[in-house]
Amino acid sequence: MKTKKAMSHKDKTFLAMIIPVVVLFFAFNTLPLIKGAIYSFTNYRGYGSYDWVGFRNYIDLFTDIRVGNSYLFTFKYAIAGTILVNVLSLMLAIGLCSKIRCKSFLRGVYFVPNILGGLIVGYIFSFIFTYILPAAGEALNIGFLQNSILADERYAWIGVLIVGVWQAAAMNTIIYISGIQTVPADIYEAGMIDGANAWQTFRKLTLPMLMPFVSINLVLSTKNLLMVFDQIMSLTKGGPAQSTESISYLIYKNGMDGGQFGFQSANAVLFFVVIVTISIIQMKLTSRKEEQL
Repeated sequence: MKTKKAMSHKDKTFLAMIIPVVVLFFAFNTLPLIKGAIYSFTNYRGYGSYDWVGFRNYIDLFTDIRVGNSYLFTFKYAIAGTILVNVLSLMLAIGLCSKIRCKSFLRGVYFVPNILGGLIVGYIFSFIFTYILPAAGEALNIGFLQNSILADERYAWIGVLIVGVWQAAAMNTIIYISGIQTVPADIYEAGMIDGANAWQTFRKLTLPMLMPFVSINLVLSTKNLLMVFDQIMSLTKGGPAQSTESISYLIYKNGMDGGQFGFQSANAVLFFVVIVTISIIQMKLTSRKEEQL
């Protein structure tokens, strides 16, 4: 008869470390997700009793103009932000990996925005957009600077975009720097022997080697920009006239304060599915690009 082998000290240590993590993850991530999915099939207002309504909330999402506008704004913001973040981050990474002085110091400086809280950064830029830039516009007699960009329905999203890109570029730059440092030096030496110029070296040598890092940055930046909340909260609160109301902000605002907890839970579930779908499509497309290169 076989006897059970006693757990080793290593196994006990592993369980002691992993079990609390699993419990906390389930309690603060998985359980709220399950409860939110359940509430999405009800007319729960965030308090009191509720009734089951089936798929009515999901059907109403596709006819609600405010929800549609929030999706349009969020996608516009995420597409523009993803392009700008990755272009700027790649340019910064290439510059910070070149032969310049104080590279370590500059890398630390460019990473500072990622350390700062989104709300703090937003409030600082709100002060700049509302007071400093208009005052500079008045002093220099520059017309388009004399009014706050955050008060204009047409251009308020650009102000939010500037803050989001400024903060998001920090992490992407670090990832691109890590990728550039993995490129073997002999590849560049072979390119120099073949007479490749700077652009050809980047397009034919550097970029193909960076494609795995491009894939990571595209997925991360798109996901983070789609979930924009802090910048909206601190800069515009969805205004003016709901022109900068993101999906995350709408879910929070109407779910917590507007008595639409069940309806916005359905919106959150749909938004989760959209983000997962977009991420999968991005990974499929970028993996094909990696194979072609």
